[in-house]
Amino acid sequence: MNFLSAVIITRNEEQNIGRCLDSLKQVADEIIVLDSFSTDNTVAITTQKGAEVMQSPFSGYIEQKNKALLLARYDYVLSLDADEVLSHDLIKSILEAKKDFKHKAYFMNRYNHYCGRFIKFGLWYPDQKVRLFDKRFAYWGGMNPHDKIQLSNQLSAHFLKGDILHYGFNNIREHKERNERMSAIAALAIFESGQKKHWSKIFLSPAWSFFNGFILRLGFLDGYYGFIIARETARRSFLKYQKLKALQKQHSSIILHNYKTVE
Repeated sequence: MNFLSAVIITRNEEQNIGRCLDSLKQVADEIIVLDSFSTDNTVAITTQKGAEVMQSPFSGYIEQKNKALLLARYDYVLSLDADEVLSHDLIKSILEAKKDFKHKAYFMNRYNHYCGRFIKFGLWYPDQKVRLFDKRFAYWGGMNPHDKIQLSNQLSAHFLKGDILHYGFNNIREHKERNERMSAIAALAIFESGQKKHWSKIFLSPAWSFFNGFILRLGFLDGYYGFIIARETARRSFLKYQKLKALQKQHSSIILHNYKTVE
């Protein structure tokens, strides 16, 4: 049996972290939590559960998760968010994979829990994620807040049976509030990267998001909440490009002001 490190980043996750840690105990040989100075009971619960806690200021989702990787003692790492839990089938699959780790990376489906029920269709299932990997051949990349594992040397990931159970939102209000935060982070990330986005995306991207999630990906089969998820996904896309446009306009105004000042 090979050794496996589990890593989690946290910030005020007292409602979720205990459930997450309990599921990891069955597969991980060490559990490391990198906390961003939580002001609730996250650290106390984590310590009580026997995990190792370290703290570091939050520097972005991608940056924070890469910091956590560096803390892992073992080459193979299982990375979860604090509001995620391993299903029984996934635990069995990971224990089987640990016997020899034939692959450098593994992916699995994520099953999202929303307002008291699991969502079976739309853009939210199967929400496939690479979460178990050899850290010597992988790192967190993407663009904040949408982090994803990047594999080196054109490696491919192997599928593991079972689900990551994601307890994302207890109510629609939480979803809307998160969309406000995440759309602002995404807009800033695009702006700072210097990418140019056509103005039409502010309309076309939300329309496609809704149509793809609710119609093409059968989100309507999840009923009322399927509609709400498709609507909020479209709304987040609209907010992202709306905020990006505002940042670009603000930047242009500053440049114009500085130019006139120099003149």
